[in-house]
Amino acid sequence: MSTYKKEFGTAVQNNAGDYTGAVEGQLWYNSTAGSFQFRSVTTAGAWATGGDLNTGRRTMGGAGIQTAALGIGGWEFLPGGPPYSLYLTNTESYDGTSWTEVNDLNTARGFAGSGGTQTSALLFGGSNGGGPTAVAESWNGTCWSEVNDLNTARSQLKGAGADNTSAIAFGGFTPGPTANAITESWNGTCWSEVNDLNTGRYGLAGFGIATSAIAVGGEDPTGRLANTESWSGTSWTTVNNTNRTGDGAGAAGADNTAGLIFGGHEGPPVDARTNKTELWNGTSWSEEADLTGLAYHYQAGAGTAAAAISFGGEGPANQMRTGTEEWTGAGAPVTETITTS
Repeated sequence: MSTYKKEFGTAVQNNAGDYTGAVEGQLWYNSTAGSFQFRSVTTAGAWATGGDLNTGRRTMGGAGIQTAALGIGGWEFLPGGPPYSLYLTNTESYDGTSWTEVNDLNTARGFAGSGGTQTSALLFGGSNGGGPTAVAESWNGTCWSEVNDLNTARSQLKGAGADNTSAIAFGGFTPGPTANAITESWNGTCWSEVNDLNTGRYGLAGFGIATSAIAVGGEDPTGRLANTESWSGTSWTTVNNTNRTGDGAGAAGADNTAGLIFGGHEGPPVDARTNKTELWNGTSWSEEADLTGLAYHYQAGAGTAAAAISFGGEGPANQMRTGTEEWTGAGAPVTETITTS
C-alpha cells in the first residue's frame, strides 16, 4: 500500500505560512494559520476581484504584469460639466494588492498605445481632446520623459513592447474618419514605419512584444471587426477571427502564441458592452470565463494569458470603473486549505 511519504519522499512538513516549494498534490501543515494545506492546480481559468484604482477612468494605457503593473493616463467623464470630460495625466502603480499614485505624464491623454513593464514603459499617440497626437513618453520607473514623436499622429491605436527601448505601434484613428493600417517600430530613440496591418482599424486590442504581437478586433467605417493578425517582427499575417465582433477590449499576452482579450463593445448582431473573455492559443480563440463585474469597454489590461489583470473602463450611463479583476488561467498552482465540519 502506498503511503504519503513513499509518494512524495517526505513526511508531511511543518511550514510557517504558504509552502512555495510544494508540488501538485503535496500536503503540509501551516503553523501560522493552524491548518493543513495542499497544492492543487486550476482546471479552468477564472477572474477574481483585485484592488481598486484611486481614480476611475477609461482608455488608459497599461503595462507590466499582474503583480507589478501601470495604469497610465485616460479619460474621465464629468457628469456635472461643462466640461463633460477630462483627459488625465494620472499614473498609478499596482503591486498585486493595491494601486499607488506615482508621477504624472507630461501630456494628458487617453486612447494611447502602450507597452513595457512597471519600471520601463512607453506611451505613444492618443488624444487629448484636440484631435490625435503623435507625442511619445518613456517611463524609467520614477518619471516620464518626452521622447521622439510617432511619424503619424493617431488615437485609438495599440502597441506592444517588452520595455521602453523596443516597441511597435499599430492601427489607430485619424480624422476622416480614417482607419489606419500603419505600423511603426521603436528602437529606443526613434520611430520607423514598417509593414502595415492587412486591415486598417481603430479601437482594436493588442498584446505582445516588438517582434511577436497580436492585433485583434476594432472598428473601421463599415463597423466592428473580428479580424486577428499576427506580427512576426517583419510583417502581419491574417489568422483566425475571434468568436465575436467588437472594439474597446482589454488585452494581455506575452507574445503572439498566447493571450487574452476581455470586455469591450460587442456587435453586431448584439450591440452592447460585454464581459466576455477569449483565450488565444497561437492558432484559434476560445471563450473562457466572463469578467465577474459589469460589462465595461475601453478598460486597460496587462499580464499574460496565465496571469492577467483588467482595470478601469466605462460602464452603463458613463460609469467610470475603479475596479480591478485578476485572471488566473487553467493549470496555475493554487493553495487549498483542508477544512473539517
